[in-house]
Amino acid sequence: MSDSVYRDIAYNGAWKQNPGVVQLIGLCPILAISTNLVNAVSLGLATILVMAVANLAVAALRNLIPYEIRIPIFILIIAALVTVVDLAFNAWLHSLYLVLGIFVPLIVTNCIVLARVEAFAAKNPVWESTFDGVMMGVGLVIVLALLGALREFIGAGTLLSGIELIVDGAQPVQILPADYPGFLIAILPPGAFFLLGCLIAGKNWLDARAAARARPVRPPAQSVPT
Repeated sequence: MSDSVYRDIAYNGAWKQNPGVVQLIGLCPILAISTNLVNAVSLGLATILVMAVANLAVAALRNLIPYEIRIPIFILIIAALVTVVDLAFNAWLHSLYLVLGIFVPLIVTNCIVLARVEAFAAKNPVWESTFDGVMMGVGLVIVLALLGALREFIGAGTLLSGIELIVDGAQPVQILPADYPGFLIAILPPGAFFLLGCLIAGKNWLDARAAARARPVRPPAQSVPT
């Protein structure tokens, strides 16, 4: 596989076809679990692992899977991987597992995972499909991290709240003064919708600006002397 193919897949996953702000799929976990940076990134990393291995498995088995029953088989593969991730969280990161709750098992029904398996992995070679799963997951983590950081900062004035669930003795970073009263709506679902809309608007603005810069400048028309 050429470097240009890798670059195209990386660009599509992280920016052009970002699942969070372009395709707008998997919004339930994006909006529900992004109340702080740690929760958002933790769920995003679990999704990357599931997407990468699911794409690898489907791409490796695509010629053996009957077309008529491909969707149930894809879901079975994804469900098996999510079960492994769920048990690993429960065993090694139990406190975080209790916070993430049902959203780890719900990766099975996340449209991002099934969409990439169906649209890409079922039609492309193994390594391309695996890399696509990783980069689509990275695009999701970027959105989750930005959204979680913004909601936590605006809502509580901190960053990395909940880091003690992963690293013993670690403490969240207090960005704003300790007497900051907080902005509750940022942590509630309406704040999630509003901030996600801001991220989408920001991406669209950057795309429009890049397109304007790439557009060739026409020289001014010269009048013809009479």
